[in-house]
Amino acid sequence: MWYVSTRGMAPRIDFEGALFSGYAPDGGLYMPENFPQLDGEILRRWSLLSYPSLVKELCSLFIGPELIPRDDLDGLINRAFSRFRHQDVVRLSRLAQGLNVLELWHGVTRAFKDLSLSCTAQFLQYFLEKRQKHVTVVVGTSGDTGSAAIESVREAENVDIVVLLPKGRCSRTQELQMTTVLKDNVHVFGVEGNSDELDAPIKAVLADAAFVEKHGLLSLNSLNWSRVLVQMAHYFFAYFRCAPSLDVCPLPTVEVVVPTGAGGNLAAGCAAVKMGLPVRLVVVVNHNDIVHRAIRQGDFSLSEAVRPSLASAMDIQVPYNMERIFWLFSGSSGQVTRALMEQFERTQSLRLPEELHSKLSEAMTSESVSDEAITRAMCRCWQENQYLLCPHSAVAVSYHYQQTDGQQPSPPRCCLAPASAAKFPEVVLAAGLTPETPADILALERKETRCSPMRRGDDWTLMLRDTIERLSRRWRASASQQGSPAADGFL
Repeated sequence: MWYVSTRGMAPRIDFEGALFSGYAPDGGLYMPENFPQLDGEILRRWSLLSYPSLVKELCSLFIGPELIPRDDLDGLINRAFSRFRHQDVVRLSRLAQGLNVLELWHGVTRAFKDLSLSCTAQFLQYFLEKRQKHVTVVVGTSGDTGSAAIESVREAENVDIVVLLPKGRCSRTQELQMTTVLKDNVHVFGVEGNSDELDAPIKAVLADAAFVEKHGLLSLNSLNWSRVLVQMAHYFFAYFRCAPSLDVCPLPTVEVVVPTGAGGNLAAGCAAVKMGLPVRLVVVVNHNDIVHRAIRQGDFSLSEAVRPSLASAMDIQVPYNMERIFWLFSGSSGQVTRALMEQFERTQSLRLPEELHSKLSEAMTSESVSDEAITRAMCRCWQENQYLLCPHSAVAVSYHYQQTDGQQPSPPRCCLAPASAAKFPEVVLAAGLTPETPADILALERKETRCSPMRRGDDWTLMLRDTIERLSRRWRASASQQGSPAADGFL
């Protein structure tokens, strides 16, 4: 399995190369050169598998055994899921009014990012130990990615992690999950800006190929293909648990409702569809609606500003994984994708070609949900089920309620729930409900915190580069003292 850039101008690489890359040298994102096609027989066989077994099967299709032998791969994935709170790793809750909620938040930080990041970190460690190398991971977060990335590498001796969080724009719990980890390899910055703004210095640093190579940089944001790969399992598991029967031909279609921010989860769903999974994607956003406008109107253009919402992790208007989706639906054309993204980067405005827009709207539909609709969905779900939703899950459930309140029969549907309500007590209270706060989250308030500021007016790119260079010097000095060959170079 080879990986190519969505912009078509970079050499193809293997999974290890894609894993240790941020952006491709031509500014694109890595995608598999080919997608295996799964027929009905394979899907029926997979329908009997647990969630971890589905992850193993999917990863084995995209990671060659010459890189990670199958027995090793299975062991890495078992280790990745060993800290999850639920024995099945994920859980499907079947609620009133035909509401199916797939809980993706039973990991350490109670968010779906734990699923892909725990596996990705295991893959990283596997290669780093074999190569005796060190890397510095750079992560921008709108709330959940940072804490999940920190947890995945907090004990790693050969990994430093630098996290940029939007100060005051995460929930209190999300911020504390990052700033209370006082490990020597964890470095957190609070940025006076939104999540799109803090992505800019990260992209600038990762775009400098010589700097990336010299200091062994990589990203664990969903621009890393490994994240998208693991997240494909959500869609297969949701389909197998919600399809009425797999004994018919053609196989039935299931709607999967995807709350969407940067689009990594959505890109995973599109990849699953590309492989032959019969799901119809429903993309639901908050009032930061660039993805909704792209799907409905073909308008991929920035609004004047990001508007804060109750679903704060989705307060994004530069969803970089849409580049992967444009590539998939333009026939894997690097030329088309490069032209589109270069225009968007130049003008912040893009009208999708008619053919691409038509294919997008055939494969998925979309909605934009207001803060009022989010709290209504949270209240209704509690009243009907005594079940608390996080605001991001409520974005998806709001769509379900909208559809079931109509006169038309509703198809089988599954709503992805990306986070636990316990992470958002402020929003639960705003909805007039009573938060349920687990002991591990309560304990965060009593812990010491550490967070360096990145203020308006500072040169954030320079601060990030200085931090990375300091960590490189520290690692080289330590490796040299120990006589390690790692002192001679980085990945």
